[in-house]
Amino acid sequence: MLKYFGTDGVRGEANKTLTPEMAFKLGRDGGYVLTKEKKDDKQARVLVSRDTRISGEMLEYALISGLLSVGIEVLEVGVISTPGLSYLVRAQGADAGVQISASHNPVEDNGIKFFGSDGLKLSDAMEEEIEELIDAKEDKLPRPSAEGLGTVTDFHEGSSKYLQFIKNTIPEDLGGIKVVIDGANGAASDLISRLFADCGVDFTTIATHPNGLNINDHVGATHTEKLQEEVVKQGAQLGLAFDGDADRCIAVDENGNEVDGDHIMYVIGTYLADHGRLKKDTIVTTVMSNLGFTKALERRGLKNVRTQVGDRYVSEEMRAHGYNLGGEQSGHVIMSDYHNTGDGMLTGLHLMLVMKKTGKSLSELLEDFKEYPQQLINVPVKDKKTWKEHQAILDAIDNVEKELDGEGRIFVRPSGTQELLRVMTEAPTQELADKYCEQVAEVVKSEMGK
Repeated sequence: MLKYFGTDGVRGEANKTLTPEMAFKLGRDGGYVLTKEKKDDKQARVLVSRDTRISGEMLEYALISGLLSVGIEVLEVGVISTPGLSYLVRAQGADAGVQISASHNPVEDNGIKFFGSDGLKLSDAMEEEIEELIDAKEDKLPRPSAEGLGTVTDFHEGSSKYLQFIKNTIPEDLGGIKVVIDGANGAASDLISRLFADCGVDFTTIATHPNGLNINDHVGATHTEKLQEEVVKQGAQLGLAFDGDADRCIAVDENGNEVDGDHIMYVIGTYLADHGRLKKDTIVTTVMSNLGFTKALERRGLKNVRTQVGDRYVSEEMRAHGYNLGGEQSGHVIMSDYHNTGDGMLTGLHLMLVMKKTGKSLSELLEDFKEYPQQLINVPVKDKKTWKEHQAILDAIDNVEKELDGEGRIFVRPSGTQELLRVMTEAPTQELADKYCEQVAEVVKSEMGK
């Protein structure tokens, strides 16, 4: 079991659990593990970037110091989205990349996530190797004092290269669709206007003025209320909301209804299938996707393969079996014909492309998607890793499954980034979904709640 790494890198409260000292160790040990197998004689090169939260610079400087201490050349990208960094690692032929971000988490949190030379997140085995070095009693890594030390180079022009890449995936101008875009006061804030203007989009923005403290603050992909209001108020056809590091996209239809990742994948996937471009007629999702998503695909003669929670597992399944569309209900959508990771802005543009090509509104494109009522309760717990040791919780789950009898489901899992247990239910009615979810959540609280 990994000690520091979760489903999306190392996260914690900045300057308390995720300290500059830890950032230095992650830079030093992670940099060494990621570059030790380098075959040529050139100096190893690692790209480093961050989102807009106030702790980002503190952790960035510490992390870079760790990288420099083992002789790595650092290209400092500045503020950019996580998928932007992933793309640039590959485009620049770098050995690795590190993004400092806690994604959708509140501002007091931050995180450090690594990417290999392929722009993909690390395997469990590589993360375990880094953790072993962090916990080693003695640091035996190289420690040059002059020649052999790393250097830092400014690479802020990388954002322009990334935006040009996204623009080139769209075959035509997207004029004629009015959209409101929510930047979550995060990493996409400065990128949105540059990209969407170049694509000919009629757009307005909200939450694109980060001050270091307002990232994800009641805005963005996890708080779409303001965006929903603005879409209706402005008479827009669409709303797009990104999260703090812009790897997620949640949409809002012309009526102000939220459209999650399942719905977005359904719209894009069925369009690709209609044009013979959905590989193996399959979309890959996690076990958290709504049962209605699978049934809607089945009605179109399409298939849904499910993985454990985490976009990295979706990505692994897609690569292993040659699928080209997958993602999570939370808004991570991977379109591997273009990019190997979830990219909120890329997803938003391609959703708009489907609307323009079909001439249909977002609500019309979703008419055949009948969602099963769902409920999700996050329960703060003392130790999320031990929940399966509580027989009362297992019995409560088993009782609900028996009562649902195949007409719904219950799913319990630990959060990958917070000390929470997530209890999710689906049922034929909202009343039943709420009832069963609360029933199990109460048992979790009594057994191991904080």
